[in-house]
Amino acid sequence: MKIMDIETYNYKTEPYEHQRETLAKSAHKNLYALFLEMGLGKSKILLDNAAMLFDQEKISGLLIVSPKGNLRNWDVHEVNKHLPDHIQRNVLVWQPNHTKQWLKDYKEMVEGDSDGTLNIFLVNVEAFATVKACKFVEEFLVTHDAMMAIDESTTIKNPKAKRTKHLIKLAPLADYRRILTGFPITKAPLDLYSQCYFLSPNLLGFSSYYAFSARYAITQARRMGSHSFQQIIGFQRLEELQESIKDFSIRKTKDQCLDLPAKVYTKRLVELTDEQKKAYATMKQKALMVLENEVFTTVNVLTQIMRLQQIVAGSLRNEDGETIVLKNNRVRTVLDLLEETSGKVVIFAMFQTDIQQLEKAIAEKFGENSVASYYGKTPQDERQRIIDKFQDSESELRYFISNPQTGGRGITLTEASTMIFYSNSYDLELRVQAEDRIHRIGQEKSCTYIDLVSENTVDEKILQNLLSKVKISNEILGEIRNWFK
Repeated sequence: MKIMDIETYNYKTEPYEHQRETLAKSAHKNLYALFLEMGLGKSKILLDNAAMLFDQEKISGLLIVSPKGNLRNWDVHEVNKHLPDHIQRNVLVWQPNHTKQWLKDYKEMVEGDSDGTLNIFLVNVEAFATVKACKFVEEFLVTHDAMMAIDESTTIKNPKAKRTKHLIKLAPLADYRRILTGFPITKAPLDLYSQCYFLSPNLLGFSSYYAFSARYAITQARRMGSHSFQQIIGFQRLEELQESIKDFSIRKTKDQCLDLPAKVYTKRLVELTDEQKKAYATMKQKALMVLENEVFTTVNVLTQIMRLQQIVAGSLRNEDGETIVLKNNRVRTVLDLLEETSGKVVIFAMFQTDIQQLEKAIAEKFGENSVASYYGKTPQDERQRIIDKFQDSESELRYFISNPQTGGRGITLTEASTMIFYSNSYDLELRVQAEDRIHRIGQEKSCTYIDLVSENTVDEKILQNLLSKVKISNEILGEIRNWFK
């Protein structure tokens, strides 16, 4: 059995100081909560921890529970990027509608001889609302010495939800348990209860959610017609609560981590819906036909790419010129990201329909005063007021939605250190300018940039070129076929 040494461990990617500190405090513990802001590398910490425990022969399996929108990101990016190369691994992603090959792979994982291999089972948190998924997960946990981790653990904040109840029931089957979230507990302390209950029912010292709520929530009696209820109007004893969790958790914010790079880039993979896949395939065929019958110019090629990009983002312009909103997973993905992000956030989207959808969804979830849009339809006399309000640290306005053409130049948004690209412009200059809205004089934190990307679409090609600082309009005519594969 190898001895765990945080300083000399054979990491695949070198950890930052705060990651070493977190591993030193948590790697040997059965139960732990990683309360680290987005951009601080919670995924890497978890995978390094699992690798260390596997090397010590303390675990043979790793179950990662994550929102559906982030599941592929674990599979495609995180595991390959951070799990040390000396760890042999077998990764399986949950399929609700099992293929024969998937069932064969699953059976080999739970019944086969996996000596020397770390089995990693990735399951979306939404699946735990069903008994079907729970049975497969239970078998995996029973047949492995396991670590079980819930990524973006605010997804189980509702103690009454089926997913929460099922995960809490399964939790004792894993010797090692972790929760990962960037959301600060002081903003919604009651959300902490079921997350900690998953780690262990005894951690917080309360027999029920109601007892926990009575201790930390300030309520006021309200009446609605003939019914009366207790409305939460604030919170109390938060220092006591923070003290009670310090032995099994760590909280880090970006301003505490001085060795971070100035800019951190990450991707969130977003699966296309069936409606989008169908529309995309049809539009791609039309684009090829158009281009085959015309002389290639940069303008007409970029026009076809933009039409495909619009479908990927969630809308489609029909033959009558009307914009049709397509069922998509992007808005939901942004809401999940915002729930895990502390502080203010800038969101850039290319199309007006997307900006309007986002503003509506964010207002419904976080309140009308939490969000503002800044684009062509925003009145000129309101624009500076929106910027000033966003830059006011005491303001309720947390989310600034814009497009690169309007909000990507000439304004300062340094109160935010997180930027989400809902969709990208193919214009390199617009991308660079947009990034600099939060990365400029006055910014004291590392900036995190999150790109939403759908696999096997123009998204991937656009982002690849932008991050490589390639001017797409100069390159596109030489590789037209690659863009329409």
